[in-house]
Amino acid sequence: MSQIAGVTGTDELIEILRRQRADFLREGPPSAAVRRDRIDRLLAMVLDNIDEFVEAMSRDFGTRSRTGTLFAEIMGMLTAFEHTRSHTARWMRPVTANRLARLCGIGTEVHPTPLGVVGIIGPWNFPLQLVVVPAASAFAAGNRVMIKMSEITAHTAELTRTLAARYFDPVELAVVTGGPEVGAAFTRLPLDHLFFTGSTGVGRLVGRAAAENLVPVTLELGGKNPVVVAPDADLDRAARRIAHARMVNGGQVCVCPDYVFVPEDRVERFVDILRAELRTMFPAIVADPDYTASVDTANYDRVLALVEDARARGARVESLAPDGEDLPDPVARKIAPTLIRDIDDDMLIASEEVFGPVLSIRTYADLDEVADHVNARSAPLVAYWFGPDRADFRRFVARTRSGGVARNEFAIHMFSENAPFGGVGHSGMGAYHGKTGFDTFTHRRTVAGTNLPFAITGRAAPPFDARTAKLIDLALRAARLRTRRRVGGRVAVG
Repeated sequence: MSQIAGVTGTDELIEILRRQRADFLREGPPSAAVRRDRIDRLLAMVLDNIDEFVEAMSRDFGTRSRTGTLFAEIMGMLTAFEHTRSHTARWMRPVTANRLARLCGIGTEVHPTPLGVVGIIGPWNFPLQLVVVPAASAFAAGNRVMIKMSEITAHTAELTRTLAARYFDPVELAVVTGGPEVGAAFTRLPLDHLFFTGSTGVGRLVGRAAAENLVPVTLELGGKNPVVVAPDADLDRAARRIAHARMVNGGQVCVCPDYVFVPEDRVERFVDILRAELRTMFPAIVADPDYTASVDTANYDRVLALVEDARARGARVESLAPDGEDLPDPVARKIAPTLIRDIDDDMLIASEEVFGPVLSIRTYADLDEVADHVNARSAPLVAYWFGPDRADFRRFVARTRSGGVARNEFAIHMFSENAPFGGVGHSGMGAYHGKTGFDTFTHRRTVAGTNLPFAITGRAAPPFDARTAKLIDLALRAARLRTRRRVGGRVAVG
């Protein structure tokens, strides 16, 4: 199989799209066997080349451990692939829409049909998983796929492009690389669906560009994810789990905790436990191969700028650098775990997603003020709660808005393959995972027909007789009386 080489211009992208769409239209919706085969080859591309992917991501990040990559990047996709391939045949079956109408001679089915060519734009924080998992969903739905890899993780991007040539014909899957200009051209393609994972700012640009061609989009974005430590939470367990959650991939995860609300009378104890846990986790940082570095200098500088802005505006900033280590280190691009307190809304860190090993800590006296704080800001991708499942937790869930809610565990809302994952508002648009992913890349096409010897809708065309007018009047009168009974005296009727 051949693969189109590195892409640098709009003409090349348009040609890939033209070839994929032409082949899709010629072949028609693929069988379940073909869809499963594409999913299997996609997973094989990853599993056959694990060492190469681990090495590429280590080079891209500077420091990213093998175990960390395998756990967060590779292991996380295995159940997703297995669940999707095992359900593909069931999901693609037509569904009878109205069984009662069939008894009257009208047959109506809803056919899950492929959209055509799906474009996927990947991020740099999980540069492999966050393109192949949506690609598997798109394949299950019967589509062809074009992937634009992140230029920030260039080694992973080039490896993926090269390996795709060995496993796929480019009319099935095309992987393209290149800088921001290629990404911008990709968003302007007349695709059948565009799936983007990345920042809210770039997501706005993607949505705007796709709208020019009326391309539907799924935007998996981010946001400032709040954490609430309930008044009756197990403080030791909460602090330790929050510490670990903040440090996954060096804090460079869209579902990482961003800031924590702790009861006023428990905050000092909480910070003591948090500090001790982080120091235990990282007795050394610069030479620790498990401590993920900032992906590049730009992100390293951006995180430090947020910290320094907070410090300059009066925040208490505590760097948990090990004794004898000079951190932050611009060569290793490593920033020590950092705790920030006394934050006010004038500080940049109060509104900008951190995406680094920095955790802000706030206090509260009443849980309603926590909900008010969350509601006054853009909806986060996930809201965390540490504490029992009691009335105050249910009230918090009911009062706030977020892509998902996780209680007592990092990202547990993503564990079930039957549950959708996605944001709301500024944290995203649309969702995927499992059946939801299949549906995202599917058009539900209604197919109806009848063999009745008379026309059912013939009375809709003129000329209209008195009998038709009378039937309409009777139907409307019945509907009006029925509705008035339901609304009672709540609506004034003239």
